[in-house]
Amino acid sequence: MSPDGTAQTSEQQPGHTPEKKPKFQKLTHAELEKALHGLYLEDLKVGMSALIARTVTDADIVLFAGISGDTNPLHMSTEFANGTRFEGRIVHGMLTSALISAVIGTKLPGPGCIYMSQNQRFLAPVRAGDSIIARVTITAINQEKERVTLATMCSVGDTIVVEGEALIKVPRKPEGRA
Repeated sequence: MSPDGTAQTSEQQPGHTPEKKPKFQKLTHAELEKALHGLYLEDLKVGMSALIARTVTDADIVLFAGISGDTNPLHMSTEFANGTRFEGRIVHGMLTSALISAVIGTKLPGPGCIYMSQNQRFLAPVRAGDSIIARVTITAINQEKERVTLATMCSVGDTIVVEGEALIKVPRKPEGRA
């Protein structure tokens, strides 16, 4: 406190030496790539697998509808959805399968890969409050074309709700990197 009763920050207090803020230097492209890049083609092996889990909320459904423009009342209206064969609202199928993209883009192989194609079958509905596990498993690697095939699946409990196959392009390690 100062003599007039107002609070002082630590920088204003007598005898305090302000801390030096660290200087951050701009990273080179190579440094940035090394820090952010996922696995390279040479790092991958058939059988490798990764997953993420997420509990879908009503807010996720509303946000996805807003982003995608898919405001189908099957997803948005309890009254409408109650009168359908699903007997209640269901999560957008593409919201569920977007979790597969999240696994590929952030975990296996991770940042740097390019999604080339995806086929999928929707086997069961997902509802708000369900916890989804999205899993990908490498089933084939084409070294010549730098392509990786993955089995893809989303499940809720013991029920598989989406299954399919993805094809991605994965870069090789840059020259000089072991």
